[in-house]
Amino acid sequence: MVRLRLDLAYDGTDFSGWAKQPGRRTVQGEIEEALGRILRLPEPPALTVAGRTDAGVHARGQVAHVDLDPGALGALDGRDRRGGAGGAGGPEPGSAGELDERLSAMRRRLAGVLPPDVRVRLVTVAPEGFDARFSALSRRYAYRISDAPGGVDPLRRREVVWYNRPLDVDRLNAAAAALLGEHDFAAFCKKREGATTIRELQRLDWVRADGLVVATVTADAFCHSMVRALVGSLLPVGEGRLPVDWPGGVLARAVRDSGVHVAPAHGLCLEEVRYPGAEELARRAAETRRVRTLSS
Repeated sequence: MVRLRLDLAYDGTDFSGWAKQPGRRTVQGEIEEALGRILRLPEPPALTVAGRTDAGVHARGQVAHVDLDPGALGALDGRDRRGGAGGAGGPEPGSAGELDERLSAMRRRLAGVLPPDVRVRLVTVAPEGFDARFSALSRRYAYRISDAPGGVDPLRRREVVWYNRPLDVDRLNAAAAALLGEHDFAAFCKKREGATTIRELQRLDWVRADGLVVATVTADAFCHSMVRALVGSLLPVGEGRLPVDWPGGVLARAVRDSGVHVAPAHGLCLEEVRYPGAEELARRAAETRRVRTLSS
C-alpha cells in the first residue's frame, strides 16, 4: 500500500461536518466518493483526518491521509499509456516521475468531480510513519467576529459571526491568558466515552484586524466543541458583562458550566495542522495514542 497525504480546504456551510454520516452530506463522504470515482474502485477508500470539524465549520489547512494499492493509481494514466502505446517521452513505468505525474493527475481530476465548496489543494506521498491524526503536533484555528453596529459584510457572512455589542480586545486577552497551558478542559468539552479531556492550549489571543475581532487558538489537539466553547466563555467578558477571571474559574472547576455558551460554528476555520520532521513522525504518533493524565 502507498499512503498519500491530502491537503484540503472547504466551506463548511452546507456540510454536516467532516465525518461520514448516513443520509447526510459530509466532507469525508464527498472526497471518498470522488476518490473512488476517479480511481474506479468498487468501494470508496477510507480517509483519516487530522481533526474532525463540526457542521458549519470551515477549513483552509485540513490534512487527511488515505492508503491505496499502488495499482489503483494506474487509473490516472493517460489514454496512450493505458492502451499500451508506451507514452513516448513520458516517465518510465514505476519511476518517481510516473508517481508524480499520477498524483498531479489525481489533483486535477478531483478538481473536476468535487463540488466547488471542497478542494484538494495538494496530494503527496506521505513519509514513513505519517498519520494525519496522530502525528500532528498542533492544530491552529481562527475565529472571526464582527462587532460593527451595522452587522457583517454580506460577502463574508458565511465565515464571520456578528456580535451585537462592542468587544474590548484587552479584556478578551486578559481572560484568555488564564486558560493557557495543559489542563483538563472538561468544562469546555462534550464528554466522549473513554476519551480524555486533557489538552495543552498553546495559544489563545485576540486582535482587531481587517475590521474584525479575530481569535487565534492553537493546541496539541482539541476535544469536541472546545474552541467554540472557549470563545463562547470569553465573549461576555469582552463586552464587560462578566469579570475577567470568570473563564479561569470555569476551567478550574472542570465541569461543564451552563454559563458557557458554544459560539456559532460558521465563525470557526481550521487554518493549519503542524507536523514534526519525517524522523519524528512515528514517535509522535505513538506518543499521541497514549491516554494522557495531568502531572502532579
